[in-house]
Amino acid sequence: MKTILSDFIKLRRKSLHLTQIELAKKSGVGLRFIRELEQGKETLRLDKINQVLALFGHEAGPVAMRRGFEQDR
Repeated sequence: MKTILSDFIKLRRKSLHLTQIELAKKSGVGLRFIRELEQGKETLRLDKINQVLALFGHEAGPVAMRRGFEQDR
């Protein structure tokens, strides 16, 4: 099962028993940013996403997309 970024952040935060407020403080971003990130907002700053992911030992980067059958023709 593919986990989207918002689910990953929320699950990691909860596994560390952090509130959204605590995560915002520890990562140096605003509470509103954390809320929008966990709600799956599509237009967020990548540098701030990486600030949050760094707390979990991760970072965002390019991922190869799977090509569909129709695109392979």
